[in-house]
Amino acid sequence: MRATGELRLSWFSRLGAAALALGAAVAALGCAAAQQQVPAARGAASTPCPVLEPVFPAEEWERIDRPECAGWSSAGLEKVRARLSGMATTGFMAVAGGRVLMEYGDLRAISYLASVRKSVLSMLYGIYVDRGVIDLDKTLEELGIDDHGGLHGDEKRATVRHLLMARSGIYHPPSNGGDDFASAPPHGSKRPGEYYLYNNWDFNALGTIFEQQTGKNIYDALEEELARPLGMQDFDRALQRKSGDSTRSRHLAYHMYLSTRDMARIGYLMLREGNWNGRQIVPRWWVKESTTAHTRVYEMNPPRRREGPFGYGYLWWVFDRAELGPEYRGAFVGLGAVGQQILVMPALDLVVVHKTAPGRGRSVSHEEFLQVVALLLEARCGDNCTPR
Repeated sequence: MRATGELRLSWFSRLGAAALALGAAVAALGCAAAQQQVPAARGAASTPCPVLEPVFPAEEWERIDRPECAGWSSAGLEKVRARLSGMATTGFMAVAGGRVLMEYGDLRAISYLASVRKSVLSMLYGIYVDRGVIDLDKTLEELGIDDHGGLHGDEKRATVRHLLMARSGIYHPPSNGGDDFASAPPHGSKRPGEYYLYNNWDFNALGTIFEQQTGKNIYDALEEELARPLGMQDFDRALQRKSGDSTRSRHLAYHMYLSTRDMARIGYLMLREGNWNGRQIVPRWWVKESTTAHTRVYEMNPPRRREGPFGYGYLWWVFDRAELGPEYRGAFVGLGAVGQQILVMPALDLVVVHKTAPGRGRSVSHEEFLQVVALLLEARCGDNCTPR
């Protein structure tokens, strides 16, 4: 299913060419971080820019009133807004240094995250692995994890870590679609750890394992460990619910429902290496490990995925092509069907969040989203901005 991250060479080449040109500019300008004051251009009569230190949102997000003071072009941001108005986007936020750089649509509306749920689960795993509650090297046999028809042979020797990397070698039908199960190798042909495949069975079984090992409902953990500490503005525990066909697999999909502005808090926590205003919520080491490409782009399967920019970490898609330029260094993203994305770009101190509420045939592909991101980066003017 293309909405889960398939990126074709035809547009990737165009994105790469644009990124190369932009990358040269970014390298020359440097990442004029939000904490430094951007001077007015010579001869320009304007109010001096304030010093914009990085911040954390309180009950509400602070906003950047003068984008040029943060190194961004107002005219360039209007081009992004115009592009979004022609798409099925229902919510969009770009956050620079902890402040809203631009926004579009209804940021309060809650809808499902699709496969971005997996990236959020990765964060919850990090918390409980660090506490010693979950052991990544436990096998499914040791954990008593099974499914209809039974797991056999090497399948039982797959570990929790293999599932996080989508390298279990288990090609059992999942309870829900939207993955690459149709491209799976023959049953029993791959050993655990040998072969990457984006397979919802792995991801859904991780939900079962999480609840079994922690003794907590996954949504209660979401509320306790993330929603409350981050001060999510719109989180509603009653809306969170699992789904799937239990006759295909006993492991259901743990779908999550968040607003655009609460998705941005998830992204900003990851940008800050799991730290929220002095409190370490997700372990720093886990943020690093989970957003490292344990599967490089040239190892992705099926082969069409090697045409895109992504490798795969622990339930996060990781940018893994140097030719994209320095602004993508260390960048990673959670991707979900019909237009759900949380993008983290540490090199620019930037989080970009996009949402398309399902229904009425609405959909924004990951290709379209990354084209919007490329357009956003063209609005970066650094020290050359003329404050208004």
